[in-house]
Amino acid sequence: MKKIFLIMAGFFMLNVTNLYAQQQLQVSETLMRAINVALKEDRNLANHYLEAEKIAIERKSVLNKYIPTIGATAMYGYFKNTLDVDIPTLSLPITGLTLFSADQKLNNRGNLFFGGLTAKSVLFSGGQIINGAKALEAKQKGTELLLLPQKDSIIKDVIHSFDQIRLLNEAKKLLDESEVRLNKETERVEKAIANGLAIPYDRDKIKLATLELSSKKIELEGKHKVLYQKIHLLTHYNDNQIDSVVYELEPIILNGLLNTDNRAEIKALESFKNAYQYALKKEKGTFLPTIGAFGSYSYASVFDARTSFTGPLTGNHYNLRLNEATLYPNFIAGVALKWEIFSGFERKHKIDEAKINIRQIENKLADSKEKVQLQLQNNSAQYETLLKQIDIAKQREKIAKNNLIVAQKQYLLGLINVTERLTAETDIYQVSLQKINSIVEQRRLALETFSSIGNLQNSLQVK
Repeated sequence: MKKIFLIMAGFFMLNVTNLYAQQQLQVSETLMRAINVALKEDRNLANHYLEAEKIAIERKSVLNKYIPTIGATAMYGYFKNTLDVDIPTLSLPITGLTLFSADQKLNNRGNLFFGGLTAKSVLFSGGQIINGAKALEAKQKGTELLLLPQKDSIIKDVIHSFDQIRLLNEAKKLLDESEVRLNKETERVEKAIANGLAIPYDRDKIKLATLELSSKKIELEGKHKVLYQKIHLLTHYNDNQIDSVVYELEPIILNGLLNTDNRAEIKALESFKNAYQYALKKEKGTFLPTIGAFGSYSYASVFDARTSFTGPLTGNHYNLRLNEATLYPNFIAGVALKWEIFSGFERKHKIDEAKINIRQIENKLADSKEKVQLQLQNNSAQYETLLKQIDIAKQREKIAKNNLIVAQKQYLLGLINVTERLTAETDIYQVSLQKINSIVEQRRLALETFSSIGNLQNSLQVK
């Protein structure tokens, strides 16, 4: 029984390994290097990284509210004031004298100094700090996940651009081959005209076909320059570096189960949903009090102070002087509570807004899941169609090559005219180019399909 279990487990692991291996996208070392350079050089991607870094810093700032703050204060001042004292009139029982029958004025002046350290710390915030930090953490995760579709887009653009260069190179190769054959036909027709075996019309038809080939070459050169400029913008490669990227233009085959479980966009929306849920908890925390601790250690002194006033009985003028009065050390420690009981419905409105944000992201998430599934089905269908078209294009190319050989022989024997001979030449060019173009399009759809399942970058593997 144990052996049977081990065999089944091994078979299962082998299938999983094969399935994983089948989903690898093999690229040449030079192409992988170009892709990595493009990812490194892309400025939009760099800004997205910086945006995620800003959110991480913001999260740290929120959590830092738990760290005590310490401040130092120092103050010197000179004061001068008049103090009016109005005391009820008091009559002495024996002498009958009255005291404080009028306002008493005290003229004061002096110097004061204060210096100290104060520390404050949040003990309880109603969950606002921790939930705010969790909301920013989820937002950062979602922002980082959105980097993956951008990377996929760059990878697809780089590979497709190099594929198009190969398409143009193949087109030029086909034109060169046709030009060689037409030049031979021109030489043969020129000799036949000289011997009275052909007419100038045949030569002119071949000449016209040769000029068309030249026109197509010029068009290819223009497209070639545009592609090189585009790749230069993507990778900052010069022409020699672009030419150094080599690989075989082959169809990309997809095997195994395809699903959208790994789509970064879906995971990002789920992270943003979590962020809004934490934001809602943060707003609900405003109904709870905030508790903090504080402490201070200070020095306070009044020095070189003077006070002058008139005595209540004698009417004499008195001058009092204070050399120094110092309060040191002065240590205070305690706990403070702040509770905003009613804020004019502001908190309720913020909570309602947070709930709306959650409903909006839920709708967007459901809609995105449907759309990415539809996109995968569409890409898969087009991918399968192009695979079949490649097979048909190969058969057509085989037939066109055979027809060209037959047309060359029949034209030499005079069994067909020059128009039919040139038609065979045109057919082989168009059919061969269509086959290459089908492969390029198939590769593009395969890359789109890899991107649809959220697995393009992780699927790249150097041959």
